Parts: sequence; C-alpha cells; structure tokens
Amino acid sequence: MPVIVASDLDRTLIYSAAALALTMPDARAPRLLCVEVHENKPLSYMTETAARLLTDLGDAALFVPTTTRTRKQYQRINLPGPAPAYAICANGGHLLVDGVSDGDWHARVLARLADECAPLSEVQEHLLRTADPVWVRKHRVAEDLFAYLVVERELLPEEWVKELGEWAENRGWTVSLQGRKIYAVPKPLTKSAAMREVVRRTGADLTLAAGDSLLDADLLLAADRSWRPGHGELADDDWTAPAVRALPERGVLAGERILRELLHTVRAPR
Repeated sequence: MPVIVASDLDRTLIYSAAALALTMPDARAPRLLCVEVHENKPLSYMTETAARLLTDLGDAALFVPTTTRTRKQYQRINLPGPAPAYAICANGGHLLVDGVSDGDWHARVLARLADECAPLSEVQEHLLRTADPVWVRKHRVAEDLFAYLVVERELLPEEWVKELGEWAENRGWTVSLQGRKIYAVPKPLTKSAAMREVVRRTGADLTLAAGDSLLDADLLLAADRSWRPGHGELADDDWTAPAVRALPERGVLAGERILRELLHTVRAPR
C-alpha cells in the first residue's frame, strides 16, 4: 500500500526571497532552484538539495502538495519530481486529480460549509468594514471559499487581529496570520479532510505531513507522523503534539531538513 506524504508548500517546502532566512556568510549559502515565476519574475525557491530530495520522495511515496493557495496560484509552481497524482488546493476546498478539480469532492465541501458556518459574504463585509486602509494593501476572495487581506505587517495592530479571531470564532471561522497575509477560513474547510479522502481512495496505510501555520495544524494532527519547521505560526506558539516533531531549522534550510526526514521515514522498514 502507498505511503502518503501531504505537505504544505509556502514556508514549508518553498520560500519567497523574503522568507529564505539565509543567515550564513554569502559564500556558504546553499544553491537555490527557482520553482515559481509570477509576472515574469522569480518568486519561490528551494535549495538544489531539497529539489533532489523531493524528486526521490516522489518516486518512493505518493506526494500530495497541500496548500491554501488557489488552483491558479498552485499551478504556476513547477515542483521537481513526478507530477503529483493528487493535490489539495484552497485549504481542502479543491482536490485535484491529475490536475483537475474533483467535482464531487468540491460539492461535498460546499454543502458542509453551508450547514456549519456563517456565509463568506458576512465575513467579507466585516473585513471591508473594520480593516484600516492605512495598513491594508489588498482585499481578496479565494475560490469563493475564504477571504484574506494583504497588509503592511509593521503597521498591523495586534489587537485587531485578536478581535477578528474572536469575532470569526463565533461564526465558525478561523483566522491565521502568515507573513503579510491575514486569512479568514471556514473551520470545516480543512486540509486534513481532503487528505483523508486521498487515503480512502488509495488505501494508504501510512500518512506523513508537514506544515508551518495554524491552517496546517489539523493536517499535522491527522497524519501518523508530522514535522514543522522552527519558524511560522506554530513555532511562534511553541505548538506541538505527540506525533509532531518540531525541527530547529528556519527558512529554506528547514524545507531541506523536512524533506530529508520525510524521505528517511518513507524508506525505513515498517
């Protein structure tokens, strides 16, 4: 039976220039591979060593990219290794099978959201009404499933984020602050639910996962074994669980370490 490796992408396996955290002397910095271009500019990277590890991992296990990105944002990433048979986009709202969204899965997600939480329109209206244009740069809706803001982080009031979290909690939504983005996501919209669907379809008997943010916590808890880097929301909160290993590495070298751990676990006798 296959081993499923469900991993978050941004700030877990791939990194923007601002998130690389290259603290070593320039001459000792790792060689980088660009894996995403947007508007003719390089956007995301991994180390060349990480690229080789991901290729080996794709040959040894069922690698499932698992992201909060929209399908369009995900599809501009050019990951090394075999093309994934499954990918999870929009935080579980879309399950891609050979690159195409599974209509039945998406319909099930929409039905659950309608039953269990406040509508997106209410959340969007609240964000537009309460977020200050002084520190908001963009208002966005992703796949008609959730909303997010792009902000000037140094101007963002911490109390506003806390108040938004409390407001959202009472309506069945959750809030996550990742870099310059504040996400408001329905609680039933989870990466773990989509991963379980892949497990059901493939009959996998071992699941591994990795992620760095609050929106990855359910995924890490649902897998048999999981890893998180030394940066991100979960690290900032010192979050852990019995089957979750907290790694010390930060930045792009954390992505390399995560892939090394995943590949070692996949190859280990069971």
